[in-house]
Amino acid sequence: MNHKFMIVLLLCVMTLPLGAQQPAKPADWSAWKFLLGDWTAGAGGGQPGQASGGGFSFNFDLQRRILVRRSYSEYPATKDTPAFRHDDLMIVYQDPDGKMTRATYFDNEGHTIQYKVAFSDEGRTAMFLSDESVPGPRYRFIYRLQKDNSLNIEFDIAPPGQAFTKYVEGTAKRK
Repeated sequence: MNHKFMIVLLLCVMTLPLGAQQPAKPADWSAWKFLLGDWTAGAGGGQPGQASGGGFSFNFDLQRRILVRRSYSEYPATKDTPAFRHDDLMIVYQDPDGKMTRATYFDNEGHTIQYKVAFSDEGRTAMFLSDESVPGPRYRFIYRLQKDNSLNIEFDIAPPGQAFTKYVEGTAKRK
């Protein structure tokens, strides 16, 4: 074969994936409007105890391809435990077909949780539900928008084969 022909053929083959790959359909984030922005934690409680402070944010990243939630809670010392801070990060994304929203959660305690996300109550409630095929407990994280535009937040845990029970609950107000 001709050397020039081989070079042209190689260049054509190398550019095929770039030319053939269509940009992903833009994600539809309209259901998330009620959660976007920065929030300050209000009253709350649960098994780790009463948080003394906290907050979270939901913001777009990667040119609106994902949502990033950053969250923290501060807990004062008790007679049994020293003061501590819980930090976490959640990446929310839509499947390429746009039919399913998923999230991956990471925290400073070493947890990683995969969630599927669904909305209900006319778009006023977002529920993150962990994958039941993963061994171990299941997790459910719920945000409920209230009439005063504050949020009720609930985090539930279900041991294998058992029902969900409330682990932490709280409120938040938009900054």
